[in-house]
Amino acid sequence: MTPGERPVRLAVIGVGHLGRHHARVAASLPGVEVAGVLDHHNGRAEDVAREFGLKTLADLAAVASVAEAAVVATPTVSHAEIASELLEKGVDVLVEKPMTASLEEADGLVALARAKGRILAVGHIERHNPAVEAAMTLAPSPVFVEVDRLGSFTRRSLDVDVVLDLMIHDLQIVQSLARRPVEEIRAAGLAVLTPLVDIANARIAFQGGCVANLTASRVSARKVRKLRVFAPSLYLSVDMQARAVSAFRLSRGGSEPEIAFEQVAVAPEEPLARELADFAASVRSRRPPLVDGAAGRAALALAIDVLRAIELHRLSAGGVPA
Repeated sequence: MTPGERPVRLAVIGVGHLGRHHARVAASLPGVEVAGVLDHHNGRAEDVAREFGLKTLADLAAVASVAEAAVVATPTVSHAEIASELLEKGVDVLVEKPMTASLEEADGLVALARAKGRILAVGHIERHNPAVEAAMTLAPSPVFVEVDRLGSFTRRSLDVDVVLDLMIHDLQIVQSLARRPVEEIRAAGLAVLTPLVDIANARIAFQGGCVANLTASRVSARKVRKLRVFAPSLYLSVDMQARAVSAFRLSRGGSEPEIAFEQVAVAPEEPLARELADFAASVRSRRPPLVDGAAGRAALALAIDVLRAIELHRLSAGGVPA
């Protein structure tokens, strides 16, 4: 925000585990004024408002009366309804991933935002990770991408399977890296502790030759967030959790080829703060956000295609339960 500009008035709708962090970060973010928080769970909004010195809001009409932008961090099944009402009322929206429960709902949100001239951003926080951004800048044309996103079991986000819960972060990243349509998907997954898929692997081939191998689990012993990018004469190892990037380059300057190591400089910034700052800048300038509605919709479509591939694999394996 430049001197003299007013802050963006932002509301946070849904202040559970993730929404609480949106409120926390927004409350101290330059260029943002939190107009209030809203949650239908009894006492939750009041608790978060008290913790961060904020106001509570009674309903979406109250949101539209005091805020020009809003974060929707409610359960996925309610995203389309809440975001649509806000867009109709002239409020710019950042909706958490997955953006909606279906592609039809996603298409509706994108079309409505366009018709109303509103900003629609999707909360793919990992795309705002400074380590991921550094890697994308260094490897604009990757040949092979490998991602491991593993976590231990929690009771959060059990309304969706692991592909929509965790892998969708990395599907959006590999789409941004490959920048080409998908040619082939092979995938497998298993239900372990829930009726839905808890661990999954997908191999995605893009037009132009890039191949991505992704594994996501919410039933692993430890937390892992690793991205590996292979490009001609370059290998990048990204620890998304530590926000660190190691580069290994092929050097042919001497008598024999050598591998040169470099620790890449990464901005010491919180991804959520970067995401909210990007959204606020879009609201202020009317430029598209880094992950707009179309990008969020594309990630959702690819996630659904991965789920279909998992089901095909299950059937080909003799109907073993997913």
